[in-house]
Amino acid sequence: MDRGIERLGQISDIDLRLLRVFRAVVDAAGFTPAAATLGISRSAVSIHMGELETRLGFTLCQRGRSGFVLTAEGEAVDQAARRLIAHLQSFRNEVNALHRDLRGELNIGITDNLVTLPEMRITDALAELKDRGPNVHTNIHMMPPGNIESAVLDGRLHVGVTPALSRLTALDYIPLYTEQTLLYCAAAHPLVAYDRTPTAEQIEAADAVLPAYPLSDDAQTVVDRLNHTATASEREGIAFLVLTGRYIGLLPEHYAQRWVNEGRLIALRPEVFAYAIDYHTITRSGRRPNRVLDTFLDGLVDKPGQNG
Repeated sequence: MDRGIERLGQISDIDLRLLRVFRAVVDAAGFTPAAATLGISRSAVSIHMGELETRLGFTLCQRGRSGFVLTAEGEAVDQAARRLIAHLQSFRNEVNALHRDLRGELNIGITDNLVTLPEMRITDALAELKDRGPNVHTNIHMMPPGNIESAVLDGRLHVGVTPALSRLTALDYIPLYTEQTLLYCAAAHPLVAYDRTPTAEQIEAADAVLPAYPLSDDAQTVVDRLNHTATASEREGIAFLVLTGRYIGLLPEHYAQRWVNEGRLIALRPEVFAYAIDYHTITRSGRRPNRVLDTFLDGLVDKPGQNG
């Protein structure tokens, strides 16, 4: 084999640490000052230089009483090492830039009526994602919980936000917050006309809206006590009917709060007719790393001073 080709192969395998020692020797114009710069002994510098020369197959410098002088080969290696180290630094800068410059898209599925939650963790995480990745394209899909799970599993969504009614082994769950649901009637409802708090029996006899979507066991226990004469497929539909003053219905406390503040809705016996639902983010188990998604999930972590 041609010795030149063989040496090129050897050069490609050289330990970069040895080249950096060589560059320090050249810059310091000697072994002793280079040792001080590198924080190692002069003998260690000499050993490293000897190993480098052995691996390259030629002498890099002359050292002795006459001082430190690069050989012709040493001059060439010095120039090549400068270029190599510059390229490595450029590579490092480009890789670091990738960490700063997020690109791509985030497809997220969310169940309805969560934006009024006082805990703004989703909103805060989306804001942080936009700040860290101005070029990221975010797509929000409002969907029923079951559809969100299916879309996350088949890859149409990167992440979903759903009530944790059941757990699938193919999904990973991150707790977000707990939503409190109360039973409401409008201020004009006949139940409000009672001088005292309506009894449970009076409440159970009133016309009520049945939620036509999956519920937890605790929620179903409360719902089963009511007299259902109407149904609604979404919580907004329940709000429409309750605000007529003709029905009572279960609504998330945060969602109903604006009408409570306006005096239009009243909570009925919250110590009796109430339930809580835990919300989680869901991602596919064993998913491939995704910097956009990971940045969003990182933003969901509670931080000091963050709302909720």
